[in-house]
Amino acid sequence: MTQTLPTPRGTLTPNRPLADLTWLRVGGPADWLFQPADVEDIAAFLAALPPDVAVFPMGVGSNLIVRDGGLRAVVIRLGRGFNAIAIEGEGRLTAGAAALDAHVARRAAEAGLDLTFLRTIPGSIGGAVRMNAGCYGSYVADVLESVRVVLRDGSVVDIPAAALNLRYRQSDLPEGAVVVSATFRAPEGDPAALAQRMEEQIARRDASQPTKERSAGSTFRNPVGHSSTGRADDSHELKAWKVIDDAGMRGATLGGAQMSQMHSNFLINAGGATAADLENLGEAVRKKVFQTSGITLEWEIMRVGEA
Repeated sequence: MTQTLPTPRGTLTPNRPLADLTWLRVGGPADWLFQPADVEDIAAFLAALPPDVAVFPMGVGSNLIVRDGGLRAVVIRLGRGFNAIAIEGEGRLTAGAAALDAHVARRAAEAGLDLTFLRTIPGSIGGAVRMNAGCYGSYVADVLESVRVVLRDGSVVDIPAAALNLRYRQSDLPEGAVVVSATFRAPEGDPAALAQRMEEQIARRDASQPTKERSAGSTFRNPVGHSSTGRADDSHELKAWKVIDDAGMRGATLGGAQMSQMHSNFLINAGGATAADLENLGEAVRKKVFQTSGITLEWEIMRVGEA
């Protein structure tokens, strides 16, 4: 990328490989990687950035495939200046977008606030808001009060949760908006009981999911059973892993990519996989599931960039 960009106070790196910033450890370079100093730095940078330059906010890369050709964009990745967690009273907690979901859950529990569902969700708060993350029947939509974002034109705004149209694994955040923090209102609970619940959730997750492998969490969304709020009736929910199993694709491989033997809705880098291996295996699974059941699986993992 030869275009001259604004000079921020943070770090701006050209042609930065992204593979080491994603959990799957694949992907080509971004034209630019911007690691801002603070909210004001993002706002000034975006205000001065030519409007035709694409922007891609990136969290910790836990739910992401960057294709092998990389990204023709400025990738904005928030660091330590955006991971503060503050307990504000009246059941409120504000977390920076770079705060890890697990850290927020633990800090909330210590304060007697129940955000325990976040404990086993990989990634950071910015991504959790964008994807309306959830598990064990609870979702970000249930507890989110508002989110602070920097819009593509550099303006800083607070958006109430109701305006985000949060639904199953989706939200209506404005295009190019960078989430910088989120405020939650959580139910109260006994800290010891909340800690015990999180321990049980971790044990349950580790017993059923390949947490030691290079994965990006669930590969495909569950096909049906979800309301517009993102809630699900687990007793009637059709599971993605079940239709993958029924299609005979548990353990399927392509190059260095594999559908986990432990949990067939987890796509893993079993060693030396390219982004193309991972995405092509996922597409092969979708094709086989459609052939055997008539169900079209939708990707939960975000795939970006050029092949």
